[in-house]
Amino acid sequence: MDKLMMIIIFFVAFIAGYILRVIYAKLNARSIEQISERIIKEASLVAETKSKETLLEAKIAIDRERKEFDQEMKEKRQFIKNAENRIIQREENLDRKIDILDKRERDFVDKEKVFSTKERVLCEKFIEIEKMKEEQKKSLEKISNMTRDEAKQILLSEMEKEARHDASILMQKIEQEMLENIDKKSKEIISVAIQRVAVEHTVDLTVSIVHIPNDEMKGRIIGREGRNIRAFEQATGVDLIVDDTPETITISAFDGVRRQIAKIALERLIIDGRIHPARIEEIVEKVSKEIERHIRDVGEQAAIDAGVPGLNIEIIKLLGKLKYRTSYGQNQLQHTLEVTLLAGAIAGELGLDVMFCKKAGLLHDIGKAVDHEFDGTHHQISADIAKRYGEDTKMLNAILSHHEGFDTPSSPEAFVIAAADAISAARPGARRESIEHYIKRLEKLEKVAKEFPGVLMAYAIQAGREVRILVEPEEIDDGQAHILAHDIAKKVEQELKYPGQIKITVIRETRAQNIAK
Repeated sequence: MDKLMMIIIFFVAFIAGYILRVIYAKLNARSIEQISERIIKEASLVAETKSKETLLEAKIAIDRERKEFDQEMKEKRQFIKNAENRIIQREENLDRKIDILDKRERDFVDKEKVFSTKERVLCEKFIEIEKMKEEQKKSLEKISNMTRDEAKQILLSEMEKEARHDASILMQKIEQEMLENIDKKSKEIISVAIQRVAVEHTVDLTVSIVHIPNDEMKGRIIGREGRNIRAFEQATGVDLIVDDTPETITISAFDGVRRQIAKIALERLIIDGRIHPARIEEIVEKVSKEIERHIRDVGEQAAIDAGVPGLNIEIIKLLGKLKYRTSYGQNQLQHTLEVTLLAGAIAGELGLDVMFCKKAGLLHDIGKAVDHEFDGTHHQISADIAKRYGEDTKMLNAILSHHEGFDTPSSPEAFVIAAADAISAARPGARRESIEHYIKRLEKLEKVAKEFPGVLMAYAIQAGREVRILVEPEEIDDGQAHILAHDIAKKVEQELKYPGQIKITVIRETRAQNIAK
């Protein structure tokens, strides 16, 4: 019974589930149809909208492209139109030019006809003139009793004489102009060289002054029975002058290097305060080594300043020694560098060997560093030193011939060295002269100027490089003032010896005076 009920209940449940499934399927089918219909409608609406948007965009793009195409076509038509206008204008210009050329051609043809006619007439006249010349020649031969060749020979002889005379005059003129140009060019070259080598100059003396704190120090320097001063002079090779001059000791020596060693050593002894023979020798030896190193540094710097590399170390040391050597009051190292730079500048202006001239300028007075140690002139000593360190004969000749009378220059560079040395030595103020000689020279200069009639006063100014002369305006007029300046200059050249040049200035003035009462 229970089993049957279970079967019935299962069967009823199965049937009920089937019925429900069928009902659900029908309901689901309807909803699916509705949903699909809705989706189809929405898709068709979207498709319609998209198609409309696409069509609108296509129309916009087509419209834009059409406008751009129209604009481009408009620009091309305008360009073509402009090109056509230019071509038309060129054609018109060509037509005008062709017309002008045609007109010129017709003018040329007409002128050619005229010229042809004139040429024919001229030919006929030329033939007639030739005939007349022949007849005149025959008549002249009869009158002069000379043949044509004889007359030609006489004429040529006269012409030759005139030509020779004109040539001699022209030659003299050319020589005079050449001399003037040479003088002018040489002055320009020397002026350029001097301007490029403007340096400061100092004048060294043969004595050095050492200041001491008090006069008591003099006694300590002299030492007991003079042993300190004797030891100092023996160690340095100088003369130590201790006199009544307050707080001053003088060092005297012709050798600048020894004088410099003595000066530095004495200054250090004064500062140190321990002054006795052993300390003196120690300080002098130390200072000597320092000066030796300093001399080498000075020589190397001089070679660098001169632009001459590769010099032997011994030559460099000799160059450094020139710092402590003077000639006529002129520092020898500065003179050597000045000659080197002047020689290089002049050689550059003349297109010569600049490096050779610079090296020769450095070596030309190198013997003055040791001329107190060897016999002979500084020229020969300089040449011997250069030869010892491998310089050739051209360099030796330039060194030996830088002063007149010692050797004949064998190269243009040798003349340059001599000129540079003369310029450096003759420059006003380069070398010192005694005050007595200087004063006498200025007095003589004024005296020469006052000897001329009409001169009121004469003053030598600018260290004797200019003379200003005041004249009587009633006796000397403007024209005579120029002649007076020329005459005084000539007399100064004849009677005086002086470095450089002297400017003669003649001043003529008229003064009107009155007194207010």
